[in-house]
Amino acid sequence: MSSPVASAPKRSGGEWLDSWDPENAETWDSRLAWKTLWITTFNLTLAFVTWFLVSALAPQLNYIGFDLSKGQLYWLVAMPGLAGGLLRIVWMFLPPILGTRKLVWMSTALLLIPLIGWGMVVNNPSTSYTVLLMLAFMAGVGGGVFSGFMPSTSYFFPKSKQGTALGLQAGIGNFGVSLVQFVSPWVVGIGLFGTSLGLFGQSQEFVNPDKGIQAQVWYNHAGWFWVPWVIIGVILAFTLLKSVPVQARGVKEQLDIFSNKHTWLMTWLYILTFGTFSGLAAQFGLLMKNLYSTPFGADGVNPLAYAFLGALVGSAARILAGPVADKFGGAKVTLVAVLGIGFSALYTSFTLTPTNVDEFPTFLWGMLAIFFFTGVGNASTFKQMPMIFERRQAGGVIGWTAAIAAFGPFVFGVMFATGNAQILYWLGFVSCMIGAVITWYYYARPGAEKPS
Repeated sequence: MSSPVASAPKRSGGEWLDSWDPENAETWDSRLAWKTLWITTFNLTLAFVTWFLVSALAPQLNYIGFDLSKGQLYWLVAMPGLAGGLLRIVWMFLPPILGTRKLVWMSTALLLIPLIGWGMVVNNPSTSYTVLLMLAFMAGVGGGVFSGFMPSTSYFFPKSKQGTALGLQAGIGNFGVSLVQFVSPWVVGIGLFGTSLGLFGQSQEFVNPDKGIQAQVWYNHAGWFWVPWVIIGVILAFTLLKSVPVQARGVKEQLDIFSNKHTWLMTWLYILTFGTFSGLAAQFGLLMKNLYSTPFGADGVNPLAYAFLGALVGSAARILAGPVADKFGGAKVTLVAVLGIGFSALYTSFTLTPTNVDEFPTFLWGMLAIFFFTGVGNASTFKQMPMIFERRQAGGVIGWTAAIAAFGPFVFGVMFATGNAQILYWLGFVSCMIGAVITWYYYARPGAEKPS
């Protein structure tokens, strides 16, 4: 096991703690740990809001004057996933280098760029597709910060509480996905303070000929609405957070995680859980629109009424599964989760070529089952990693696995754009069966190599 965190070289500056060993119950400052968790979680929620803002806007862009093809829209929604995955690889190295305070407030401040950017461009339907892709890429910052926030929070808690603590942080943070998909349709339909003065841009004409809808909307509010909350998050992080001194200070020192086979095994499992969650959450609205709305005209479903449900179910499951994983062991819960994802994906795969809108409930329940089990697995895998790896390595592995799984929206977007949705679901089933074997053999069975 690792030596105490207190043995790390002392950092200068008032933000750095002199010593910190959460495994020592007599000296562990639980109040500081939980304060760190709640502030970082608040900012992580805003990060997920930013990351999935494009998924809330894209299905409606053509109704406010843009002229984008189905493929362009899928790629637009996929771009934050590509960026999120790439940026998580960067952010995973930052917690020991920057410390929690700098990491959180600086990262949160970066969210202002895509939020303000999208708040501006929706007023101009002639905005080039290249600019839209660039802003979609910048929204990926909201996904990238996860690989910094989660490891830095893990430093503050003993292993016995990390399943609950990280489950709460990730689960509540994941609510940002559901939040932006739920709030956006509401906030774009009303005039906010300053609207009459043109502070946030002018309204747009919303025209949906399929549904016979015509109305004045403010899609610029979808970005501007979150700006004050981000500023509050920056202030909270800058003034109230502290940083734990840890031993790995440079990138090179953290690369030893890649020589451990369990890094790769846990990466596979987290792809199955969070990769699936993030991929489907980003594409859920467009998928419903293209499968069960547009093809059936006025009789089709309203995607906005359901798009937030998937992320809501998955996020709630992640929060609830954290304590369960602490009690029964992460590996056993992960085994249930990957089996559940696999069979739910197989079931749902037969609802992707509907002949009438009455098939929608079957599709919806299948999708919600997938979201539920991904949430369970997201929590249980985060319980496993601190048990499998030493403290410093666990932070790096959490960051790495999260980085790779963040490509989910990109992969799902590409597959949906090329019309291979059913193949993707079948591949998901096979992948989950492999994941179940890995979980059982290495982590869950009696006498397993790394019981967790």
